[in-house]
This record gives sequence, C-alpha cells and structure tokens, in this order.
Amino acid sequence: MSMVDSFEKISCQILPDFKAGSRFAAQEVVSLIKERQLQGKTCVLGLATGSTPKTLYTELIRLHKEEGVSFKNVIAFNLDEYYPIDKNALQSYHRFMRVNLFDHIDIDQANCHIPSGEWPKEKVKEYCNHYEQMIEDAGGIDLQILGIGVNGHIGFNEPGSSVYSKTRLVTLENSTRLANSYEFVNISQVPRLAVTAGISTIMKAKKILLMAWGQFKAPVVKSAVEDNITESIPASLLQNHDNCVFVLDELAASELTRIKSPWLTGDCEWTPKLIRRAVINTAIKLNKPVLSLTNSDYTDNGLGDLLVEKGDVYEINLQVFYMLRDSITGWPGGKPNSDIPQHPERSTPYPKKVVIFSPHPDDDIISMGGTFQRLHDQGHEVHVAYQTSGNIAVTDEFVTRFLDFAVGFEDMFGIDSKKSTQISKEAREYFSRKKTRQSDTPEIRNIKGLIRRCEAKATCRYIGIGDERAHFQNLPFYETGTIEKKPMGEEDVQLTMKLLRELKPQQVYCAGDLADPHGTHKVCLEIVFESLKRIKAAGDEWVKDCWVWLYKGAWQEWDITEIEMAIPMSPEQVLKKRFGIFIHQSQKDSVPFQGTDAREFWQRAEERNANTADLYAQLGLIKYAAMEAFVRWHY
Repeated sequence: MSMVDSFEKISCQILPDFKAGSRFAAQEVVSLIKERQLQGKTCVLGLATGSTPKTLYTELIRLHKEEGVSFKNVIAFNLDEYYPIDKNALQSYHRFMRVNLFDHIDIDQANCHIPSGEWPKEKVKEYCNHYEQMIEDAGGIDLQILGIGVNGHIGFNEPGSSVYSKTRLVTLENSTRLANSYEFVNISQVPRLAVTAGISTIMKAKKILLMAWGQFKAPVVKSAVEDNITESIPASLLQNHDNCVFVLDELAASELTRIKSPWLTGDCEWTPKLIRRAVINTAIKLNKPVLSLTNSDYTDNGLGDLLVEKGDVYEINLQVFYMLRDSITGWPGGKPNSDIPQHPERSTPYPKKVVIFSPHPDDDIISMGGTFQRLHDQGHEVHVAYQTSGNIAVTDEFVTRFLDFAVGFEDMFGIDSKKSTQISKEAREYFSRKKTRQSDTPEIRNIKGLIRRCEAKATCRYIGIGDERAHFQNLPFYETGTIEKKPMGEEDVQLTMKLLRELKPQQVYCAGDLADPHGTHKVCLEIVFESLKRIKAAGDEWVKDCWVWLYKGAWQEWDITEIEMAIPMSPEQVLKKRFGIFIHQSQKDSVPFQGTDAREFWQRAEERNANTADLYAQLGLIKYAAMEAFVRWHY
C-alpha cells in the first residue's frame, strides 16, 4: 500500500479539468453498456442532475451521434427531484434530463425513471417504496453516477442521513437551497423539499462514480476521502463501498494530501514553488511568522526531508520570506526607470497599454479596483473590455424605474414621450404575467444591458478613463436570455482576437475565478486564452511582449502560496474602491443569482482583500489595510 492509500480511503482519479474528467466518466459508462450488450443484458444506470454531470451527458450524446454508441439496452433511474414541482417546470429534473440527455440518444423513453414532484403528499411514501421495487426488479443499479454538495450530500441525502435510508421525501438544508438558487430568481422560490434515493439505495449499486469539479468542492472532497466516516458528511459513507471511484479535476483535488502536502505521501522534488507552499502552510498552521519557524517546527510537520536536502532552517525561511516580500509591489505596471530583477512586472516598456477583461460589467472594479486605479494614476493607457452585457443580473424593478425616468425626462423637456410611454406600459404588462425563470423579451434584455453599460461607463469615468477606452463586446455565448449559457463559440474568439489585435497590449488582466457559480467567468477566460494562443500561433510580434495576469472575482481569492503579485491598498484606496463598486446600483442591495454568498459584492471584496493583507502580516510582512492578488499565466 502506498502512502497515498494511507490517506485516501476512496480511489481517486484526477484529471486536468472537468472536460477530461467527463470524458473519463463517459468511457466508463460506455464500456459497461457495451459489455452488457455483448452479454445480451440490460445496463441499469443511476443518474444524477445538477451542473456537475452536464459535460458527462454532453459527451455521451457526442459518442452516440458521432461514434454510434447505442443506449437501447439502458434502463435509467434518477436520484432525485424537487418537491413539489411540475414535470415541465424549467427547474424540474424531468426537464433537465430530457434537455441534457434523454431527448438526444436512442434510449427507450419507457426505461427512463425519475422520482416525481407531482406525487400526492399522502402517497409519496407508497410511491417511494414502489421506486425502490422498480430498481430491484431491474436487477439493481450497475453503475451509479453521483455529484457531491459542498455540505457532503449525495443525491439529496443531507448531513445526518442514515446509512440505512431509502427513497423518501426529505427537507433540503439551507446551504443546498442556496447552492441551487442560481436556477431560480431568488432563494424563496427554491423548494424546501425533495424526493431522493437513500444512502442504502446508492450503496447497493455495483459500481459508483462520484464526480466533482472546481475549487469549491475541494474541502468536502478531502473530508469525504480522507477523514473518518460520518453521517454528517454523507459522501464519506462511500468509504464502505467496494467499488467506488471519485473522478476529480485538479481544482477539486487540490485539498487532498497528495496534492496539497505531497511531502507527507512519499518522495517529492523540492522545487522553489513546493518549498514556498510547504513553509507558508506550516507557518499558517502554527500561526507563526515565516522567519520564526524552527527545526522542530519542520520535523514535527513532515518537513524533515526538506531540512535534510536543503540544510539550514534559517536559510530556507529566508528564501520563502524573500519570495513573499518580492511579490508585493505598488507598481502593477512595473516601476519605471528601475532595474529590479525580482519585481513581478517589467519596468519597460513604460507606459504600457493595458487591457482589463471584465466578464460582467462590474468585475473590473470589484476584483481589481485598486489596481485599476493605480495603473491609470501611474500613467498607463488602460482599456476595459466588458465581455458580456450582464443583463440577466438586473431586476425587473430596475427596468421600470429607468423607463419611468425616460418618460419623465422626455416630458420635462417637451420631447414626444409617446414611444417611451408605450414601451413602459408593455414592459409593466409583461412583468405582471412573467413566470419564474421566463426569458425576457429582446427589448427588455437590451434595456437591462444598457443599464449595466451606463454603470460601467460611469465607473471608468470615476477611475479617470474616457468612454473610448471602454469596449463592450457583448459576446454571443452569453446572450441566451437565461442563466444557462452556450459554450465558447467561434464568433466569441474572433471578436476577442479583433480587439486584442487593434489594441496590441503589453499587459492583460483576466478573471481567473473559475468558482463563479454560473460559469460565465470560465467561458470568458477560455475565450481570452484561445484568442491569445491563436494570435501567438499566427506569429503576431506584439504578443511576444504581452504578459497576462489573472485576478479572482467575487467568489474567492488566490491561495497565498500561489500569489505572484500583490498590490497593497491604503484605507483611502479601499474606500475609493468601495465607492466605485457603489456606482453599479443595479447590483447593490438585492442581486439576482448571487450564489451561496448573501453579502453584497463590496463586502465580499473588502473582506477578501483584507484577509490577504492579514495573511501577509501574519507571515511576517508589513501590515497593509488590504491587498489585491494576481497570478501570471504563461502561454
């Protein structure tokens, strides 16, 4: 048994990203289907819903359409469904499965079984027992697909679910309802109940594949895989299953001991980056400055091999301290007329042409407002590329408020307000009959986009840059009118390449925050990456001298062991950033689809920036009021 096995009590398959993980899971599914076909038998699949399995289902559809994989011998049983909910509701899992899988493959629709949110309350128990019996009559689940909630739930088996539980009606935890609120206009509309297959039902499956993607899932994955079995983390109960595999992308696996602390699981190569991570994590764990760590601190925390290989503890501490010190700079565009080899950015050319890519019309000020201001104040030519309109995040009330203003403005100055009055009347009538998650009309989406565009322009003027440096891309992948976005398309890439070639920047900032719960940041980042790679492959000279820095958005911050450039902020700069965020009034106080964090964006940003500064101070560096953090991307 390897040292990794001594930590991980469930087998883990780690893939580079969620696409590779989905392809791996799809091959497992298809291999079993084909094996059963050769045996002349049915293949019984347990299926999951939510954002995690979507790319798996996309790959299964591709395999069916392009490689002829047949699903005619498949019997499918889904894990769960909201209760109560109409089968045809936009948020129902019946609709989810049809849209994302069943309508695109040759499965017999009579073999597609999903718990119903329409069962009469007094008969739910009877129907749940019948659902269990159907699974048993089909021969049991051959392969169960699972996701995992941030609280460790599998299916809708919330913390505290018994290992003996079967299909039943359950109450959803508030954290689960918050996590799923992106599917609804607000959390009050998320059902409080659900029907779910039980832990016992899941454990009877012959094989289980649990998939997890992204940084948000990393802590609970670590708990489920490495910590003791407990009903408070339902996924940890899978440690008792004989054939269970966790399929993870690198982000979801990042808290596993073999990834986060590889020196504890066997031999490792002590690179400067790994030394930095090991020493900083030890200092944080012990609540000590880096320069105060001792030989016994190293040996007591698994770093004895580092001492053997590198020698004196003081020299190692000093090396890491200098790495931290050299990441701090007040000159994000590089300090002109200076030769500082360890500085995060080049001093030349000066001034630089800078492009900040902002996925939504407020990510620039929320995520790097202090750095944005400093780049402008230090003489650089700063442009902002607003990648999407952000229109779905504007409330209907804001539209009626601005339409009232438009009508009143025209009346005030004697302008014919007949057209604006008609638009306002039609909008009010539409809102009065609008259903949950119903797509807005193109006119209303355009008005919402205009509101956000005006706020973005006002922010740029607040920073000090003119309207000509604000570029509104309105990338097509976003313009679906719903929360669900299209994947990156060719037109998105071409528009981005065109802008980059027009501006020829020496410095680019992008949102590297893949924890955005709606996926917009991720698609926006992929578009920029693909555009730069293509431009480089085409031989454009300017791109050879273009550096790319990644910032985190409203959802999380870089781990301090990864930060390569930290921009300190004074209390006055923190306030100025706050007031810049306030300009986005449509996003203040009540924001639709804001995920699991109920705080306003300015509160998230300030706490995150203050925490980064506190961590640097805790490790023995100067105490600043706040810091914005960046990691460089090499291409």
